[in-house]
This record gives sequence, structure tokens and C-alpha cells, in this order.
Amino acid sequence: MNNSRSEHYPKNGRVILHIDMNAFYCSVHEAVEPELYKDKPIAVAGSVELRKGIIVTCSYAARGRGVRTGMQVRQALQLIPELILLQPNFDLYRQFSRRFMQIAYSYSPLMQAMSIDECFVDITGSGQFGSPLEIASQIQTRIRDELHLPCSIGIAPNKLLAKMASDMKKPNGLTVLRKRDVPRLLWDKPCAYMYGIGSRTGEKLAKLNIRTIGELAAAEEAFLVREFGVQGAWLKQAANGNDDSPVLEDREPSKSIGHTTTLPHNVTEFPDVSRVFLNVADQVARRLRRQHMVSSTVQITIRDPSMKTITRSLTLSNPTENADDIHKTACALFRKHWKPGSPVRLLGITLQSLQPKETAVIQLDLFDYESQPRKEQLNQAMDRIRDKYGESAILTAGMLGDDPSTLIRNHKVRGTSLQMDHLRLPREEDGDE
Repeated sequence: MNNSRSEHYPKNGRVILHIDMNAFYCSVHEAVEPELYKDKPIAVAGSVELRKGIIVTCSYAARGRGVRTGMQVRQALQLIPELILLQPNFDLYRQFSRRFMQIAYSYSPLMQAMSIDECFVDITGSGQFGSPLEIASQIQTRIRDELHLPCSIGIAPNKLLAKMASDMKKPNGLTVLRKRDVPRLLWDKPCAYMYGIGSRTGEKLAKLNIRTIGELAAAEEAFLVREFGVQGAWLKQAANGNDDSPVLEDREPSKSIGHTTTLPHNVTEFPDVSRVFLNVADQVARRLRRQHMVSSTVQITIRDPSMKTITRSLTLSNPTENADDIHKTACALFRKHWKPGSPVRLLGITLQSLQPKETAVIQLDLFDYESQPRKEQLNQAMDRIRDKYGESAILTAGMLGDDPSTLIRNHKVRGTSLQMDHLRLPREEDGDE
């Protein structure tokens, strides 16, 4: 790297890009058929024929006239009677997703896809391509010229600020956010403006007279920990623009995610079975979310003292990433297929029919539509806390016990073969429904 370029890269820090495709689904349709859709008010929705359902995303032409993601289709049509409604085409979206990520990957192998339309790229070692701003501009230009898609790119010393920067200007934004800029650009904003802080946390902070990111940055850490538990320390660090999480290289996603646990003694009572399933569901769901996947099929494994092993599975009406959905399904399968009081020596859960979360079509009724964002926020908060403080940082009372399932969060105890456990079991009576 020559001197003129090295001055743009920190000696001890990192340079991270966050690439966020703008109105991705609609932009893809505009790129493929510009004569039909370019610069027109269009929206992708789940149930076009019945004029029901929810707006998944909409073009900027539609947004300029008041249509928003999450709005009911009938409301959107009241605002724009000529709104063009399209059904999702995830095969097409995946093609364009791969193509824009290939462009990003050509500048650094340290690329982490966060969803179908966004990724982080660590370009700390990519000085041969130019300054960070030049690299970001090249990526944005290539995505526009080669794919005919708009994107916004944030440039920052960490993932948190890169994500915040990419949100600052849309569409086609290119924003640099340094740590020294945080007081000037962020501290006057409400707490919920910070990436990772949901509306509920923002409301609780407001009740504590912490209304801005600046006030959060100045708050006593001990006070925040008392009020929010271990998340309090993260809140203060985030408000000060600190984030040490690495950009993780993408790996081939698993075809299934599972774990089994052998019990030290025969279990005959359902509450004990439920507790084991709760612990196992907690961890397989966490691994599922770490890969940004959802599962449509839950399979349980049961082994009795004679080593007879059966599996039973159920395909869900909606794919899930939630431990409580997995736990309830596992318990229901057990109750249906195992005679009450019969001894159990091994239990396991395997998640199958995996698919990327962002491409999964999830039909939500009114109740689910209201509760699902809260579940996602809770999952994200719990995962963030566990990433920083360990798997046992958050437990429910129902997880506590003296069987091996309570130890699966302890990586030293459980070893490294977790993902392959379910593949080594003999199966005698497979069943599916």
C-alpha cells in the first residue's frame, strides 16, 4: 500500500462497509422490466388476488405518496388506486442478491451477509483498491451499472456505525461515520434511533429521563446495568459508538440443525421431558438465528433404555426461528407419539427444511403481525447479550435442572460435535406427518 492510500486506513483499527440495497424487491422488478415498472408506484405484497395482506416493500415512487412497509394492501390502494401490486419472486431476488454480494466480495473476502439485501464488508486490508471512500463508490457504481440497482453504503470503524451510516441517506447514499462524529451527528437523536435499541427499550429509557443517545452515552454504566441487566453495558457502549463485533465470513448453511442429550437416568414424567426439550429448543433456535435461517419442520428423537430409537416430525404452517414455537411443537409430538409413563433415556430436536429468513414467505394473521416484531426484538436482545456475556447470561426457571440438557450452553462441556450428534443415531421407526 502506498503512502497516499495508507493514510486512509487506521494502523490499529478497522474499516467496515455496510451495503444496504434500497427497496430491494421493487428495485429488482424495475431492473428486470423497466418498461413496466421503472419510476412507478409499485409494491410487493403476499396476497395480490384477494387484495388482502400486508405490503412487504414498496418503491420510492410509492413511498413518496405515503405507502409504507407493513401497511395493509387496502390502505395502500386507498392512497394510490393505480398502485401496481406484485407477488414476491424470491428466485429472482436471490439471483440479484448473489450478484451484488459477488461484487462486494471481489473487494474483500471478509464479507458477512446479514439478509438477502444487506451485508457487511471488512475492507481494512483492501487498500490496493483505493481509499475506503473510493472502494465504496466503486461498489455502488458497479451495482448501479451492472445490476441497475440502487444501494446505500455506510463507511465506519465498526459494524454498528457502518449500519447507522448506511441508513442516513437513502436511496443511493454514501456516508462516512467516524467515532469522533458520533457526538455531533447522533447524540441529539432519540435513543430508539440507535441500531439495536427497540421502541420498548427506548420507552423505558425515556421513563428513566434518558431521552437522547447523548444522555445514554453519559449515563452511569452501573445504573444502566441495574435497570437493564447485562444489556445495560452494551447500551452505553453503543451510544458512544463502540462495537468490537467482527465481520464473520459466510459459510455454507447447514441442511439441518439439531442436538440430542443422553439422560443420566430414565425419565418418565412429562415435566422433566418438557424441561429437556426447553433447553435443547433454546440452543437449536439460537444456532438457527445465528445462520439467519428459519425452519419449517421440527423433528424429535426419542430413545428408550433398550436403545430403541424413533423420530417423529411435524411441518409447521409457518417457518419459525423462535424457541417457544420449537419447544411447543416438540412437546406436542412427544405427547402424541410416546406412551405416558414409558421411560426415556435420550431426547433430541432437529430443525429441518431450513431457508434464509429474509426469503421465507411468512403469512401473519393480525395477532402474529403485532407480536412478531416484539419476538424478534427480544430474540435480538437476548442473542446480543449472550454473544457478549456467554450462553448462561439469560436463563428461564424452566431451564434449570440436573440433567445434561442444562449443560448444552457450556461449550467446554458439550464439546465441538454438537451439530453432528443427531446424524450418528440409529433410527428404527421413522415417522412423519
